[in-house]
Amino acid sequence: MVRIAVLGATGYAARELIRLLLAHPQAQITALTTRSNDQPALGDVHPTLRGRLDLKVENLDATAISQRADCVFSALPHAASAEIIVELLAAGARVVDLSADYRLNDPAAYKKWYDHDHPDPSRLAETVYGLPELYRERIPGSQLVANPGCYPTSAILPLAPLLRERAILPAGIIIDSKSGVSGAGRTAKAHLHFPECNEAVSAYGVGSHRHTPEIDQVLSDFADVQTAVTFTPHLIPMDRGILSTSYATLSQDCDAAALLAILRRQYANEPFVRIVDGLPSTKDVVGTNYCDITVRVVHGRAVAVSVLDNLIKGAAGAAVQNFNLMYGFDETTAL
Repeated sequence: MVRIAVLGATGYAARELIRLLLAHPQAQITALTTRSNDQPALGDVHPTLRGRLDLKVENLDATAISQRADCVFSALPHAASAEIIVELLAAGARVVDLSADYRLNDPAAYKKWYDHDHPDPSRLAETVYGLPELYRERIPGSQLVANPGCYPTSAILPLAPLLRERAILPAGIIIDSKSGVSGAGRTAKAHLHFPECNEAVSAYGVGSHRHTPEIDQVLSDFADVQTAVTFTPHLIPMDRGILSTSYATLSQDCDAAALLAILRRQYANEPFVRIVDGLPSTKDVVGTNYCDITVRVVHGRAVAVSVLDNLIKGAAGAAVQNFNLMYGFDETTAL
């Protein structure tokens, strides 16, 4: 059994993570933390988990956490996550970080996009980016894995293989994404109140969303040249799910069947990526760790459509995938 701590246990992604780990035969949750001074029972924070785990959500320091857990899942906000992860790693714990703190390789890029000096800059370039479908060989044995963002996962999975096979051009890629309200987290914000977001669709972070450099970093890795995607996220009035439509210019004349064949070869043995013929819907994947993808060709452009559950494949499910790989368990365990 691996003893588990979940930091930032009051959030939506943490709730899903706890639910998945409770079904994991090799995981024992021994600590749940909050930055609040209150110590509520887990069932009072997440009523759906009432009666399933007799733990309080506590304000614990790194020493106490490392004494009670072998592996730590951090669902804290950026900056706050790295500050405690430094101490946890020094104490010998292994960490899956669900925040953005270790996703970017360059401290200057982190400073630019997150407006904060990184607390642990020397570790950035060596941290494993935890997207198993593309970086699986780097994950086993790692002490620290950076869990991908939900939007980046939905865009990278369809585009990376097409870039690697030189089927699309790296310049001029456009990613249009729509996410349910849970993607904004559990903290109350005015624009997330029901009268504000219900029966409305709105763009946000146009040209400035923090997931942009993460997407560019990975796509550039597969394109072998620097990409500069245009990424526009939208808030849509549903609880959960992401649909991303990505547009890229074809490098040569081909049809959708050829592009689908590339994706099917890439993901033939991947348990959680499904290449589908029809246009996928978020309802096809909500509550699961699947990402469904298809592609069309329109006027010389590849149009890739992908869907996933932002709280599962976009967060907690991917974290459990990484945990399984880190400890040598079957990758699909509890998923």
